[in-house]
Amino acid sequence: MSQLVSRAISWLGGHDLVVLAGFLIVIGGSWMFIELTDEVREGTTQKFDETILRTLRHPDNPSRTIGPRWLAEMARDITALGGYAFLGLLVAAVAGFLWLDGKHAAMWYLLGAVVSGFLVMVALKTIINRPRPDVVPHLSAAISTSFPSGHSMMSAVVFLTLGGLLEQLAESRPLKFYFLSVALFLSLIVGASRVYMGVHYPTDVLAGWTGGLVWSTICVLLMRLLQRRAKIEKGL
Repeated sequence: MSQLVSRAISWLGGHDLVVLAGFLIVIGGSWMFIELTDEVREGTTQKFDETILRTLRHPDNPSRTIGPRWLAEMARDITALGGYAFLGLLVAAVAGFLWLDGKHAAMWYLLGAVVSGFLVMVALKTIINRPRPDVVPHLSAAISTSFPSGHSMMSAVVFLTLGGLLEQLAESRPLKFYFLSVALFLSLIVGASRVYMGVHYPTDVLAGWTGGLVWSTICVLLMRLLQRRAKIEKGL
């Protein structure tokens, strides 16, 4: 037992706090996603989900959202930030910049994280196969299945991956915090807009946020592992 504890302490001492926090996010987020999926499949969250969607609409006219009309228009603009067209163009533009700037490894990391995240999201949607909400009219086009929210998950994957890249380039802690905070904020408002538009249940969005955070964290940990190995090889 004492040897096991000593090894654990030695392992912890050999890794920085970012890596350790990343492992905790992956473990905790994966557990949360699995538990949420079980609850959704058993139907225990359905009443909560439907109540939230109805609360965001006028009781006498479910096609109208609560709040001023400009809020609904703003929600449409925000939800477009998580659309595949916008995210694809954003990733392509950043990848082009990284290629021209000679940062080929960063470009392949970005493309690998986003493409793999998209494939994971499609697989989860196909396996879980939850129907879209039908308790209120949709204010945005919805084609695929509902769980997890593709907009929420992919915006988290893209924005957090880009935020992680910028965080690596930043030297000061305030800048690092700023980049990651902006990435998180964009992911959050995109997901919230999907519920407001009536095309996703709140649990769909929560699962999308969780899945995107876990996947982007896995990619960051993999990147740090490769960087560490490269430094060791250079040192040898």
